[in-house]
Order: sequence, then C-alpha cells, then structure tokens
Amino acid sequence: MVAVAIAAVLAFAPAASAEVKTGEFDYKQGDTVLAGFIAWDDAAKGKRPGVLVVHEWWGHNEHARNQAKRLAEAGYVGFALDMYGKGKVATHAKDAEAFMNEATKDPAALAARFNAALELLKQDPRVDSKKIAAIGYCFGGSVVLGQARAGADLAAVVSFHGALATKSPAEKGKVKARVLVLTGAADPMIPPEQVETFKAEMTAAGAKFQVVSYQGAGHSFTNPAADKAGMD
Repeated sequence: MVAVAIAAVLAFAPAASAEVKTGEFDYKQGDTVLAGFIAWDDAAKGKRPGVLVVHEWWGHNEHARNQAKRLAEAGYVGFALDMYGKGKVATHAKDAEAFMNEATKDPAALAARFNAALELLKQDPRVDSKKIAAIGYCFGGSVVLGQARAGADLAAVVSFHGALATKSPAEKGKVKARVLVLTGAADPMIPPEQVETFKAEMTAAGAKFQVVSYQGAGHSFTNPAADKAGMD
C-alpha cells in the first residue's frame, strides 16, 4: 500500500546512498505568492513518485521541509508546499490560528491553492505524474483528507494527527486515493468518537482506508518541537 510505504519512510532512517538536492522557489496561485521547497535524490535515475507535504498550522516551516528531504532520501520527490502565502510562518499559536482560519474560510480557494502545487509537481520532469501522493500534519492532515474526499487525482494520502471531522463528507465512489490516518489515542483534539465517525464515513464512501491509533500519543506526535510549542 502506497500510503503505508510513505509512512514507513518517515518513521525509519533512510538509505545512506542518497544524494539529496534541494531547491527553493516562489510560485503563485491567483495573486498570492507562495513558497515552494523541493527535494530529490540526484543519484536516482528515471522518473519517480512525487509526494506533496502540507505543513502544520504554523505554516511552511523547517518541519515540512525536513519531511520533504526525508522523502527524497527514500527515492521520492518531496515538495513542501505553502497554503498561507510567502512569509506567513507563525511561532505563536495566536498567529497560527489566524493564518489557518484565513486559509480555510473559503474551501474553493483552499483547494485551488493545493491544486496549484499538485500541478507543479506533476510537471516536474523527475516525477511520474501518475504516482503522486500527499501527506499532511495537523492542519495539513485535514487538508489532504479534504482533497481526498473531493476526489483529487492522488494515489494516496496520509494524515498525521490531522482533524477528521468535516462538513463535507465523502460521497460514495468519489475517493480515488488510498487513505491512511495516523492518530494519537491520547490526542484531545481527535477524540475516539471522531475517529469512529471518520471510519463510518470512509466505509460508506467505499474508500480504501486504514486508521492507526498510537496508544499514549498526544497531538502533533511527529514534531520534536511539539512539547515546546505546547501542542502535546
């Protein structure tokens, strides 16, 4: 399963033979300038799968870029996208909440911003455009699940401690991507009833999905700085 393979990549040490290169660039969606970061193994030959990385509510920061690099070390092309706008990176929860609320108030605009990055990755000459997945953390996990629900042309999505509730549940037969949800059993933001509702939604939609709940894990368990940021 593609989604499980990606999750495994991010959980274990990558191969030492990778020659990872990275690039930073600006791109646009409408009038908004966005910050892009791409990583790939320069020693790899031929086209390879691509993975979009959607950041936490803090914005396009080092955590998201590091995940793109880890994916590159494992043979993917990792693209850390930007859902807020260049320079909108928070260090305080109040600012992060404001950025997130602004980005999510218009679902169509949110989807357009995601799709702008998806199209860029599809056009990358190193990428097999038929093998693209998306992963997201917290806010980003909710984003990738939302795109899967809407029928985005993705091979797989992985949500790491992302909220599972939605106002737009998936319609039967619409979810194309394989879906993997990784959540913390001790996460106060994603209670057990939310997990069960999500499972029922995916089952009714006929989606291929898996939910893994880690005992004792709180919110933002993939981010080493989570405790410092008060997100445990």
